[in-house]
Amino acid sequence: MASGKVTRLAIIDDHPIVIDGIRSLLEGDPGIAVVTTTSSAATLLHELERIETDILLTDIVMPEMNGNELAKLVRKKFPHIKILALSMSGQGDIVNEMINDSDICGYILKNVSRDELLHAIHKIAAGGIYFSEEVLAELEKYKAPDTSDQPALTNREIEIIRLMEKEMGNKEIADLLFISERTVETHRKNIFRKLGKNTLIGVIKYAYDHKIIPHAH
Repeated sequence: MASGKVTRLAIIDDHPIVIDGIRSLLEGDPGIAVVTTTSSAATLLHELERIETDILLTDIVMPEMNGNELAKLVRKKFPHIKILALSMSGQGDIVNEMINDSDICGYILKNVSRDELLHAIHKIAAGGIYFSEEVLAELEKYKAPDTSDQPALTNREIEIIRLMEKEMGNKEIADLLFISERTVETHRKNIFRKLGKNTLIGVIKYAYDHKIIPHAH
């Protein structure tokens, strides 16, 4: 994350004690500011109208509106806000649904350590994605990829996917690989076309699923 840039975080969870716990974990990190917290989806949507927010940390199981429904609304009304889901369990079907419906940037479990929580928020703020190891394992169990019709990616395209996952932009990738930015852009377009994806998270999830990118963060 750029030096001096503070990530503005909104938190929603139907248990105030969870919100208090997250707040205490984030204390002491000058790069993150909690700008609003609530247990109500309606209140959150109202708050997001008036408070500049970069990332929404949302619970999944809530009585008023579940996390996926809320994430879809936030995605539609506030497309600039990145969504990080927080749950007791990383059920593959729910995670898949949220990736497809809400283009979430991450999914972590409530047993997360302070270091992992901070890492997830900073990585997402910098343009990356973050999924807890257990969540990735659940996604693998839920999804059984048919490798028979797997699109043929070139070695260079695989190399570029791996650099994209590291939050590198076109110019950084071009400089590292000693190719032009235009060539990188062409490769990116080919990757998205071959995989039938229109978002970075879709490409990265495909790469995780098919072992193109190892699960280490």
